[in-house]
Amino acid sequence: MEELYRIESHPLCPTASVVQGERYRISVLTPRLFRLEYSEDGVFEDRPTQCVLNRDFATPAFQVFETEDTLKIVTEGVQLLYDKQKFSPSGLSVTVKAKGGSHNGVWHYGDEVEDLGGTARTLDTADGAIPLEHGLLSRWGGFGVLDDSKSLLIRSDGWVEPRQGERTDLYFFGYGLAYQDCLRDFYHLTGPVPLLPRFVFGNWWSRYHRYDEQEYKALIRRFEAEQIPFSVAVIDMDWHLVDVDPKYGSGWTGYTWNRELFPDPAEFMGWLHRHGLKVTLNVHPADGVRPFEEAYRPMAQALGLDWSKEEPIPFDSTDPAFLEAYFQYLHHPNEAMGVDFWWVDWQQGTRTRIPGLDPLWMLNHYHYLDSMRGGKRGLTFSRYSGPGSHRYPIGFSGDTIISWKSLDFQPYFTANASNIGYGWWSHDIGGHMQGGKDDELSTRWVQFGVFSPIMRLHSSNSRFTGKEPWNYNLIAQTVMKRYLRLRHQLVPYLYTMNVLASRQGQPLIRPLYYLEPQRAEAYSAPNEYYFGTQLLVCPITTPMDKKAGAAPFEAWLPAGRWFDLFEGRIYDGGRKLTLYRSLEDIPVLARAGAILPMARLQPGSSTDNPACMEVRVFPGADGSFELYEDDGISIPTEGSFAVTRMTWEQEAGCLTVGPVEGNRPVVPARRSYAFCFYGVGPEAPRLLCNGQEAEAAVSYDPEKHILTLEAPAIRPEDRLQVQFGAAPRLLPNDLEGQLYRLLYQAEMKYDLKEQIFGYLHGGMSAAALLGVLQTMHLDEAVYGMLAEVLLAQTN
Repeated sequence: MEELYRIESHPLCPTASVVQGERYRISVLTPRLFRLEYSEDGVFEDRPTQCVLNRDFATPAFQVFETEDTLKIVTEGVQLLYDKQKFSPSGLSVTVKAKGGSHNGVWHYGDEVEDLGGTARTLDTADGAIPLEHGLLSRWGGFGVLDDSKSLLIRSDGWVEPRQGERTDLYFFGYGLAYQDCLRDFYHLTGPVPLLPRFVFGNWWSRYHRYDEQEYKALIRRFEAEQIPFSVAVIDMDWHLVDVDPKYGSGWTGYTWNRELFPDPAEFMGWLHRHGLKVTLNVHPADGVRPFEEAYRPMAQALGLDWSKEEPIPFDSTDPAFLEAYFQYLHHPNEAMGVDFWWVDWQQGTRTRIPGLDPLWMLNHYHYLDSMRGGKRGLTFSRYSGPGSHRYPIGFSGDTIISWKSLDFQPYFTANASNIGYGWWSHDIGGHMQGGKDDELSTRWVQFGVFSPIMRLHSSNSRFTGKEPWNYNLIAQTVMKRYLRLRHQLVPYLYTMNVLASRQGQPLIRPLYYLEPQRAEAYSAPNEYYFGTQLLVCPITTPMDKKAGAAPFEAWLPAGRWFDLFEGRIYDGGRKLTLYRSLEDIPVLARAGAILPMARLQPGSSTDNPACMEVRVFPGADGSFELYEDDGISIPTEGSFAVTRMTWEQEAGCLTVGPVEGNRPVVPARRSYAFCFYGVGPEAPRLLCNGQEAEAAVSYDPEKHILTLEAPAIRPEDRLQVQFGAAPRLLPNDLEGQLYRLLYQAEMKYDLKEQIFGYLHGGMSAAALLGVLQTMHLDEAVYGMLAEVLLAQTN
């Protein structure tokens, strides 16, 4: 195959790490990661596989104790016992050592592993929860097992071949509760998460609808007029011919543009590019290439087929000649016209002529590699095809049913996928099919989508299911537009998390237990997750209580002080708390010391490195953030990033930004900053540029206690400082103002509202008022949201 399809791998393990007998081989890759092989013919495999690419871990310290029929291997993390026979439950076991020398889990060969779960191939037709495949992390035994025995081998020429013989090839991960260490070593073993292009972090517009060029352009113009930004235009299957002669079968598969709908595809995609949109096309490759396709004749000739017989060219992922022609004749010409990447919509199962070879994996693997032609970053969009699929982002989760149950499952499903290293799921935000119109549900789905890996609106081929915000009531559409704009503001933060995922093996979305695995509470809120390094997200996935005008989320707040991103409210952590929110927002929290870099809201859909930044700062503890920027599309090299360090020093009361280090030319020559400080008073701080006093515009929100300082534009080599003075004190929450807003929205008797507000306005303490509320027999949700405010700060 072409050089392009040959992957970089380091499959050889150092000989010093190997303990081997006639029919077994055990490789000690790390103190907690073993490769366990058994082969009746004594032949062992050193080539990369579909899942495993790199076994070149540095040899760890370990001890071997051996007799004629026993083997014991001991590291600081695990102890292996083996009888040197064919692997069996009685003959092979591994004990995981917990901290302090105690044992917290024993695995016997063949045991069913009780882990925290991984992800699934697809959510097609899912209406709520579905079973998940295994992950690598276990709260109970402290181990996970990856069975690579059936995985095909990747040859040096880039093609695959089945293994020979019946051989066992397992990887034992005995990391206990060191979840993030486990994940980092998994990425070393299977290959890192690729760095995604910057544009993918904006909003995607997708709809299964028979657009023509004029309708699509009119849609984009309306998005622009209403200042709703998008960075990706997804063209579903009607871009190609679908009404084909029945003798050829269905029109589901196609590669020839429908010129009645799109007379000049290159001009159309060029227009989309000029309007700031990248283009992806949907393809269903299962039916191969049939005689009505424009590419049929040249492709048939290239494959040595007689095109005059008009016999279809079957899709055959087991034939390297077919796959090379598949790209050369079907995809490359469209890419030359403007297609930026492909949505590969494979739904036809896992079988091919080669046992164990999944056509979905073949499509993902070779589409991703092919997309890197010309020095671009790779990108494909397809379903999950097993462990190691993180190398082929982005994941398409399939056609879900429109329901509250579907929405309620997706936050957990998305966070849990990190347990198998799969961090870039894209869901049909709003749901795909069936269900019914529900403006509240659609709004909550958009809110979750903005705080998910990829924000892609989508709907089925129905005139009633379009996700354009103006299709909803005024409240819903207003919230949707605000959140869609927020998504583009978050691109600088998201792109930095993209860099951390690729370079440090840290997924964007992580379950709570990644940071506090020993706390039982961290497992009690499955829909709550860390969104990058600075934010904690609690998506609302249940309907609102009518009387309260809000919906609840049962949260656990880790220890520390937390700020609500939208309301400014401060919470004391280390406890469970029910958070209530109206349709306007969901709980998104930042810990004291967090720094959140964003783009300032600007007209247009650009996701480029912004000339106007908005940095939100959450005082109360020291904090820092390194903002990564580059050209957003090229394969990164040493020195390709510009890094802007931002530091908040609590004792000094000082924020320092810059200077930019590294590749400064990728950063705008002049960049302005607006700094938003939470929980502070209205007194204006000092602004210094390179140590010299500078003028700034200051505004203050007295209800949310947010001070905004707008600094003049600076150069990349400049350094800004905002000085508040020593140890600035955080203001307590504005209980009266917050309680007033909640009472105002609640559907309850006015005299009862007056009575409750009067108690607080008259000086009654929060604790005393809470006691009074308990005697009033309020609606449960109304009481709950009032109690949330009163109990937010306990100190």
